[in-house]
Amino acid sequence: MAKASKRHALVIDSRKCLNCKACVVACRAENNVPLEFSRNWLNVELRGEYPRLLAICEPEQCHHCADPACVRVCPTGASFQRADGIVAINATECVGCRYCMIACPYNARFFRQDIGVVEKCDMCRKRVDRGEVPACVETCPSKVRVFGDINNPDSQVSQLLSRRQYRVKKPEAGTSPQIYYLL
Repeated sequence: MAKASKRHALVIDSRKCLNCKACVVACRAENNVPLEFSRNWLNVELRGEYPRLLAICEPEQCHHCADPACVRVCPTGASFQRADGIVAINATECVGCRYCMIACPYNARFFRQDIGVVEKCDMCRKRVDRGEVPACVETCPSKVRVFGDINNPDSQVSQLLSRRQYRVKKPEAGTSPQIYYLL
């Protein structure tokens, strides 16, 4: 029986998030992202009523969908999906039409007016190619994010998903997102 090819995914345990934003800072530093933009961010939701309020922090970024709408609508092929599942952009082929921004159900892309191209999280693909984890994963003090090969049943990602309940965001979009939020 042939071994399934590698498929990168993220598992996020929001309950561990401290809202320290180390992931955002690490991403900006690693990818030279200007301060007015973010490839990843934290959504903060308040639940309950005063004085019994609970702040839930949920890391957010590109979901590296198995069936990415952004790739389908790109007229130049600048938006593409690697064999390992990472969805990325080839900046030299991007014409700045922003169709991919409209197609993304997660609002995970932004337009860089200064260079005329769209950018997004690419899971630090250069780091991944060197066998390292994305900067946001490495820097998180409370280990909110777990990165790995979802096709490897022995990976930490697969182990977490087999033991814990989880959800994906916007499954109705039909894009098969590859970020899993533990419940």
